[in-house]
Amino acid sequence: MPVPDLEVGYLLGLLAGEGHFGGDGRQPQITLRMHTRHEALFRWLQRTFPGGVLYGPYHHGGRSYFQWMARGRYLRDELAPLVERHRDLLDEHVQARFDAMCRNYKMVLTGVEATPPPAQGQDIQR
Repeated sequence: MPVPDLEVGYLLGLLAGEGHFGGDGRQPQITLRMHTRHEALFRWLQRTFPGGVLYGPYHHGGRSYFQWMARGRYLRDELAPLVERHRDLLDEHVQARFDAMCRNYKMVLTGVEATPPPAQGQDIQR
């Protein structure tokens, strides 16, 4: 079932502001980690984007947080294409992080291959 535009936009905002685009060396992953006070938001993520996995709550080092992760087939077939379809809504920094994850893990998405990696030594943070 398609996700309504408002909810897609909300997810993109969360990923742009709090998300991590990376991987574990073998597979790509998108991670969202936030304080346990945002539990209702994480429960919404579970319902709305059920291919991701919610971990936690964790309590250590004086911190309490949940962590939502998208990996594997769900990331490659559903979430990454969703982000790619709306990448024009992301700023350059977030686009570069997403593109780097796709390149590093050889995820073929429209537009990502056409985006060159940053030049050696170029800082992509603003």
